[in-house]
Amino acid sequence: MNDVFEKIIKGELPSEKVYEDEETFAFLDINPTNPGHTLVVPRHYSRNIHDISEKDWIAMIKVVRALAPAIQKAVGADGVNIIMNNESAAGQLVFHSHVHIVPRFNDDGFKHWKGAPYKEGEMAEVGEKIRKQVGR
Repeated sequence: MNDVFEKIIKGELPSEKVYEDEETFAFLDINPTNPGHTLVVPRHYSRNIHDISEKDWIAMIKVVRALAPAIQKAVGADGVNIIMNNESAAGQLVFHSHVHIVPRFNDDGFKHWKGAPYKEGEMAEVGEKIRKQVGR
């Protein structure tokens, strides 16, 4: 695999790196929702949450946890979103596992998704389907 994120990790494409270690690489998003919007990626390729190794997931999420407050403070944000898009239907554009750290400001205009209540009995049905998939 030689996707855009791998090229960034290897230095073949420019990026504004904010952190790296042996397992992860973090850099500013080139189309940020707000200044400081950062992507954290594992060095080892995986498509997304469905096939990332536990080791890479843990390494990546530890970096996300460390960077989020630093980014929030650095840009003076009022909050932060942690987002991972998995597959096209969920908005994934680059098919290399990555987590977005998005600084948020009270009046930034970034909209949250709109929810809707379950229909009568639907919540229990969906809950049962999920429990069957996880074996519990």
